[in-house]
Amino acid sequence: PPASQNNEQGSTLRDLLTTTAGKLRLGSTDAGIAFAPVYSTGTASGKSGRTMPNILDDIIASVVENKIPPNRAPKMNVKSEIKDEPKDDKKCIQDDCSKRYSDIQYSWICDKHVLWLRDHKNSNNWKLFKECWKQGRPVLVSGMHKKMNFSLWKAESISLDFGNQQADILNCKDSIISNTNVKEFWDGFEDVSKRQKVKNGETALLKLKDWPSGEDFKAMMPARYEDLLKSLPLPEYCSPEGKLNLASHLPGFFVRPDLGPRLCSAYGVAATKDHDIGTTNLHIEVSDVVNILVYVGIAKGNGVLSKSGVLKKLEEEDLDDLLRKRLKDSSELPGALWHIYAGKDADKIREFLQKIAKEQGLEVLPEHDPIRDQSWYVNRKLRQRLFEEYGVKTCTVIQFLGDAIILPAGALHQV
Repeated sequence: PPASQNNEQGSTLRDLLTTTAGKLRLGSTDAGIAFAPVYSTGTASGKSGRTMPNILDDIIASVVENKIPPNRAPKMNVKSEIKDEPKDDKKCIQDDCSKRYSDIQYSWICDKHVLWLRDHKNSNNWKLFKECWKQGRPVLVSGMHKKMNFSLWKAESISLDFGNQQADILNCKDSIISNTNVKEFWDGFEDVSKRQKVKNGETALLKLKDWPSGEDFKAMMPARYEDLLKSLPLPEYCSPEGKLNLASHLPGFFVRPDLGPRLCSAYGVAATKDHDIGTTNLHIEVSDVVNILVYVGIAKGNGVLSKSGVLKKLEEEDLDDLLRKRLKDSSELPGALWHIYAGKDADKIREFLQKIAKEQGLEVLPEHDPIRDQSWYVNRKLRQRLFEEYGVKTCTVIQFLGDAIILPAGALHQV
């Protein structure tokens, strides 16, 4: 500020925060907090005691009460603090994990980009998960169906209980949505002859989109809701009551993300002529997501690929060796093919898709975002071009029955 304004009131917020950040501790007086941090003094059960501090109040109190002359240089030595921090990069994790977490069954897949936790029952899984989650990388947990009541999730069971409901059904190929009877969708789930036909006589690729969802799920399917909740992987993070599930514990004045759960059901692409389409186009979720494959239907009828044909199609993908090994395991049932991208690559992917749209003669409007609009399924040829022209590599994951895929907010994916 000008010399005339060079007084205490001229202190910038940046000055205040940089000199305070290193000192702020609960109950600290040397940080200049004029009053104690605000605590909640009671719980739902009526027990008293200190709980989570109101960090926002702490910071505001610190900033308001700390009046620092603007000419005083901050004492915090940022470089030295950073230097003293333990290394937490990708290599460090992978080198140390085998020693530190020898009691956990795990592997790295997708060029060591995805952590695969192989024993869902291990109560120490969350410790290794935490290390990986700090890097913003996806995690796969297998075997969740072993904890579930499998009969609840069969297509015929859901159809029997809820077939008279109305819901939005999406035709994945042309993105046409219609409101129709749920029974019609489930009748064709494993019987191709009962599926809708489109104008050219092809079998429609349908998706029952987010039905039911959130509170509707809990109200409509209480038994399935309870079965899902008791079977969630890494309950410390994924359970609504998990102590590390921050979204569940946000104060009421925050706009909460939709925490679900929601049921996503779709026909398999294997029964269609065009295998270059997906049931979920490329998009980004605004919150962390756990997706559990609770049921895989085996479609029957004319034109449907046999199981060996499906496996052959999947083997044509750019797969990790461990995933190829799982494909050959007769006890494993593959059900969904995922392509995942890191959030840091979003701008490159957006630019690439706009470029492809122009090549195809499509109008590219400035207000349209190909990722936000979920208007693209990036097929194999495009994935190859994306890597060759922009250096963005696709992480390909096969989701088998009972697999839980946990994605960090901001990760791009298609299914």
